[in-house]
Amino acid sequence: MLASKAPVGVVFRRGPAKAVCSVLWDRKTDKFTLGQWLRGRIYERRADISPDGRYLIYFAMNGKWSSETKGSWTAVSRAPWLKALVLLGKGDCWLGGGLFTAKNRYWLNGDCGHFVIHDSSEVQRDTRFQPAGQYGGECPSVYYRRLQRDGWTLKDVLKESRSNTWTVFEKPLPKGWILRKYAHAEVGAGPGKGCYWDEHEVENPEQERLSFPDWEWADLDGKTLVWAAQGCLYRAGLHGKELGVPNLLFDFNDMKFEARPAPY
Repeated sequence: MLASKAPVGVVFRRGPAKAVCSVLWDRKTDKFTLGQWLRGRIYERRADISPDGRYLIYFAMNGKWSSETKGSWTAVSRAPWLKALVLLGKGDCWLGGGLFTAKNRYWLNGDCGHFVIHDSSEVQRDTRFQPAGQYGGECPSVYYRRLQRDGWTLKDVLKESRSNTWTVFEKPLPKGWILRKYAHAEVGAGPGKGCYWDEHEVENPEQERLSFPDWEWADLDGKTLVWAAQGCLYRAGLHGKELGVPNLLFDFNDMKFEARPAPY
């Protein structure tokens, strides 16, 4: 996730299946710093980073249904850490998460379905924000709205079958290029994919399409293209009608769980 008004980002690195960590990305230097690990599942498509890069909001689940959070929760934390400043129990996996509407204000996805465990004066809930569009009660309810807020245009909705649909988003790139995202919602997707997964292509100024089915995420950072594939993060420029030579920024594959307390 890329902050819109600061050269920082946060990467969620998942795996093994029941562990995930947050990593701070300094986009000026492409330096990466480990935040914190969580034993559970963070729904990255229901998460957001504040415009100044200071805060995160995310939805998580550990399945401990008799615990304080009832097994799932929405949290607001100080990026890149996961320790909650605001902790809102949920108890199921519908809705959850949210979007930042200002540097210290957030919209809560599924407001009435949460219960407050603890709150913070550092950030405030935006109860006036009314998000556009209807995208159901799972990941697209945040993800598709975040994409459109961040410069993507929803172009089409395609349906292969009742169990596989995909939504097409486009973002303009420098020099007449276009980045295209196919956001799948699929039951029974292949190995390594959840029911929500993305694939990408770029279109050059000659309207030639270059397909990159192994890109799990991609976006524009300044004047360069950045993407994630096979556990690594890359950057490349756009040259004529060819994508530049990929520069490996970081390989996350060898990371392993380690308990790390937040500094607050």
